[in-house]
Amino acid sequence: MKAIICPSLLSGDFANLAHDANRMLDLGADWLHVDVMDGHFVNNLTIGAPVVKSLRKHTKGFLDCHLMVTHPSKWVHDFIDAGADNITFHYEAENGDLESTKRVIQLIQEENSKQQKNCKTSISVKPKTPVDVLFPILDDKNNDIFMILIMSVEPGFGGQSFMSEQMEKVKILRHKYPNLNIQVDGGVSEETIDKVAKSGGNVVVAGSAIFKSKDPKQTIQVLRQSIETQLNK
Repeated sequence: MKAIICPSLLSGDFANLAHDANRMLDLGADWLHVDVMDGHFVNNLTIGAPVVKSLRKHTKGFLDCHLMVTHPSKWVHDFIDAGADNITFHYEAENGDLESTKRVIQLIQEENSKQQKNCKTSISVKPKTPVDVLFPILDDKNNDIFMILIMSVEPGFGGQSFMSEQMEKVKILRHKYPNLNIQVDGGVSEETIDKVAKSGGNVVVAGSAIFKSKDPKQTIQVLRQSIETQLNK
C-alpha cells in the first residue's frame, strides 16, 4: 500500500484538459481524478465518456473515473471503451442495495473480458450512507474491489468544506481491511490532510487545493508526506 495523490480535473481548465492533466503528472501526481456528473444523481453536470476517450489519446496517466451518475450500469461499456483505468460508482446509484451493486460489479468484469481491458472496480458511499453496507461486498473476494471512496463532502460540486466526521468511516475500513486502498474526496487540503492520513486514508483527491495553490508541486508533496508518515508508523 502506498500514498496516491489524485488531482481532480474538475478544477482544471476544460478547454486545456490534456495540458492540465499532464502538467499535474509532471508536478508529481500519481493519478488523474475525473469527476463524471450527470445532473441527476448530483445537481452538477460535467463531462462524459467522449471527453475521457479524447483525453486518453493525450495522456498516459491513470484515469480514475468517479461516476456520480444514476444507473452507472448504462455507462460501464462506454467508460471502459474510452480508456478508464478505474471506475468508481456509487452504492446508492444503481438501486441503492447490495444486489444492484453486485450487478454493476459483474458488468464491469464482463466488459473487461469482452473488450480485453483491465479497468479496476471501486465503490463510493455518500456521507449519509453507513459504511457497513460495503462489508458484504468487500468480504466476497470474487468482487475484486480495487478501492473504496469515502466522500468527505456531499458529491456534486468542488470547493466544499471538509466533513471531518466522515473520517470515522475511514478508520472502520482501515481497521477491518488493513490492505485496502481507501480514497478520500472532498475538502482535502494541506490543512485537512493529517486528519485523512491519521484515519487511514492512503489515496486522496484534491482539486482546488492543488490547482489553486501558489505552488502545486509543493502541495502534492505535503499531501504525500502526511500519508507516508502514517503508513511508515
